[in-house]
Amino acid sequence: MKKRRVVVTGMGVISPVGNDVATFWENLIAGKSGIRPIERFDVSQYPTRIAAQVLDFNPTDYIGRKDSRRMDRFVQFACAAARIALEDSGLKVNPENAFQIGVWVGSGIGGLETMENQHEVLLTRGGSAVSPFLVPMMISNMASGQISIMTGAKGPNGCTVTACATGTNCIGEAFRFIQRGDAIAMIAGGSEASITPLGMSGFCAMKAMSTRNDDPTGASRPFDLERDGFVMGEGAGVIVLEELEHALERGARVYAEIIGYSTTADAYHVVQPDPGGEGAARAFAMVLDDAGILPQDVDYINAHGTSTEINDAMETQAIKKVWGEHAHRVAISSTKSVTGHMLGAAGAVEFMAAVLACQYDIIPPTINYKTPDPACDLDYVPNRARRRRVNIAVSDSLGFGGHNAALAVRKYEHNR
Repeated sequence: MKKRRVVVTGMGVISPVGNDVATFWENLIAGKSGIRPIERFDVSQYPTRIAAQVLDFNPTDYIGRKDSRRMDRFVQFACAAARIALEDSGLKVNPENAFQIGVWVGSGIGGLETMENQHEVLLTRGGSAVSPFLVPMMISNMASGQISIMTGAKGPNGCTVTACATGTNCIGEAFRFIQRGDAIAMIAGGSEASITPLGMSGFCAMKAMSTRNDDPTGASRPFDLERDGFVMGEGAGVIVLEELEHALERGARVYAEIIGYSTTADAYHVVQPDPGGEGAARAFAMVLDDAGILPQDVDYINAHGTSTEINDAMETQAIKKVWGEHAHRVAISSTKSVTGHMLGAAGAVEFMAAVLACQYDIIPPTINYKTPDPACDLDYVPNRARRRRVNIAVSDSLGFGGHNAALAVRKYEHNR
């Protein structure tokens, strides 16, 4: 069976550096960090007291007041990003097409804030006072469920939960639904809102986060020798994918074409990547094969680049294994240096950055890159955005549990 071509026709973002695509992209290429001290709750006793938080977000700008009160913050982010993406695409869900339009939006952690709040209710007021909305607000599939209810989309609906690879896997699975003819359009992406007392406590206990509290904007420094851990972020990235002919028939604007997807497992450790990068390298090799392209065809890699010692060195090794000599010529950057690590939303937001790099021929920088690391010796587009033709880009994500995923995207050409 011939695979259908799949294109991106809409994008929506709620992020630490902007709640619309234009602002997000402007700050990304300007290298304007969204990391600052946490003020939402008391972090004075935490070793990490900084994060990349979403600011100036009012859920009722996108969702009815009653409905928004019955959603965890991660679901509010997802619904808002989905509404922005649909408006951007011009796609209308109606009774004639509803069964052919699906939703695949995940979260790596889900409704942690709701869980914390309701556990406090349980301890102080007893089980009878716990909200009947606890479970539907908390579970990770509810972003997709609520977006479906909000839009009327009745096609494939669900989510993939793969920690930090969630957003990439969700877009990849949505791509497959359209490719094989199960849907004509999909609303896909990832969302996260785990900058909470318990979320921060858990990651601090793992000693995985940066403690550069006196220099928030300089704390996330992927591939730099002085990196000391990731910085937690939050937000959502949602895109509209369509079968090409359907998009053309309705006169949609096409951002770019998705041409490949892969997903693999390390089968190594619950939180540490395989230090040899075998699983990540297979994901890279498989996405190139799925796209029918060679390593030298890739102009830009939006790397997972968490700013942790092991991950950045491993990812560099994986790129070298697959790209060979071309590894030193391909442009690589980690936009987590600007947005922080948005966990389940990261892959979706970073895929959007890859799409925009293809559209505008601008590669966003890896900011805070000052001291080269001998273990990370590739071209990470340090500190300043770079104008360069980007015909094909790859975006990858690596999640706790050993999950690896990658997407390949190309400038749209109708006659390809």
